[in-house]
Amino acid sequence: QVQLVESGGGLVQPGGSLRLSCVASGIIFGIYHLGWYRQAPGKQRELVARISSGGSTSYADSVKGRFSISRDYGRNTVYLEMSSLKPEDTAVYYCNADGAFVRSNYWGQGTQVTVSS
Repeated sequence: QVQLVESGGGLVQPGGSLRLSCVASGIIFGIYHLGWYRQAPGKQRELVARISSGGSTSYADSVKGRFSISRDYGRNTVYLEMSSLKPEDTAVYYCNADGAFVRSNYWGQGTQVTVSS
């Protein structure tokens, strides 16, 4: 059974930092591209950051220079380091695994990030 379990969300003041984690089980971690998406109330889900199976990264323009995605192959975990957080970063953040060589795609249950004073 495939599971993606996110953690690390919470309430933080503007300018603060958070680190999100997503632990994957039931998949061969190394052959999946991993992504963090977010969805704010009334808005579509959007890609925030992505790291390929080989470790290449890409970011949405809105988070470049503030967010950093990384993966730990030994722990089957993908991280999203978020700094200089803004109220507009408030959303539910979802972890996604997309097969690089297999046609499969999985989502986590999401973790809430709220940026507010």
